[in-house]
Amino acid sequence: MDASDRSRAPGPPHRLRLLLTVCLLVGAYHLVPVREPAAETATLLRGGGTAVLLAVAAWLVVREVVREAGHVGAARRLDRLLVALVGGILVFALADFAVASGQDGQFVGLETRTDALYFALSTLTTVGYGDIHAAGQLARVLVSVQLVFNVLVLAAAARILWQGLGERRDRERPHASGPP
Repeated sequence: MDASDRSRAPGPPHRLRLLLTVCLLVGAYHLVPVREPAAETATLLRGGGTAVLLAVAAWLVVREVVREAGHVGAARRLDRLLVALVGGILVFALADFAVASGQDGQFVGLETRTDALYFALSTLTTVGYGDIHAAGQLARVLVSVQLVFNVLVLAAAARILWQGLGERRDRERPHASGPP
């Protein structure tokens, strides 16, 4: 590779960009300010903002999954799905944390952002240890939406992975010129 080839080379390797993107998402999750509301209006505004953020995140994930399902190689699709999944988990963790810190009694055991992330991941994996759980009606609605989102994303991920494995198997299979 000569100097002109190096100057046209793309930025960081693909996997490094993926890792950097995920790290930036997690960093943003920890930096978003969530404070105790001063009044009922603040609670309503934060709840509305959280609902809008969840809707936008869900739309972006669904759009990305649909768009990438048929147009990009399997590895690239899985990378983008991973970023979308991490983003979705972080949005739900942030929503859980906002609800828990904004209204007493909505979640039992959820007091920190780490608790919220842990809860979102245990909900995603359907493990549900029971140490943190939704107790209030708002929290239960939020967790119900999260469960539906998780099922849709996991189903899409499984489908894309299955397609990717099929593409890989087809590429590796020798093409015979005649009957065996």
